[in-house]
Amino acid sequence: MREELLIIVTGGTLDKVHDTFAEALAFDPNGKSHMPEILASARCHFPQTQLIFLKDSLDFTDEDRAFIKAEICNATEEAIVLTHGTGTMAQTACFLADQQIEKTIVLTGAIRPYSFAGSDAQFNLGGAVIAAQTLPHGVWAIMNGRVFPADRVKKDVQSGRFDL
Repeated sequence: MREELLIIVTGGTLDKVHDTFAEALAFDPNGKSHMPEILASARCHFPQTQLIFLKDSLDFTDEDRAFIKAEICNATEEAIVLTHGTGTMAQTACFLADQQIEKTIVLTGAIRPYSFAGSDAQFNLGGAVIAAQTLPHGVWAIMNGRVFPADRVKKDVQSGRFDL
């Protein structure tokens, strides 16, 4: 089991809040992530966290994915959890798998923001933290209690979940 774990935060629904002025989901105007609060509530004290940006994954560019790859490669930790929007999680998972990085990289996110009642954020993040410590090197996604290899990540937009 790997003892050192890095959680890289990139945004996505997990980190959104309800913007009462715009009547829409948005990121914290101060650029803060919910990650410290999520980890504290779970009494999960050991992962390092790194906020690289707060962005909707539908707005990710090839440059964003290259930046994510560079941050993963530069990290000293072998176990990486990458929080990511669900809209393009599959695309980023395949991109990272093609890079053949010798680390365990687990993407996760949420269908409902952490700040909303009934969010799946904590459940998915908990699964990802465990998976990153125990799965072999490669790129994986954890959503809805399932482990997906990078090439099998698929969001069913009709049901709002990930399935095989």
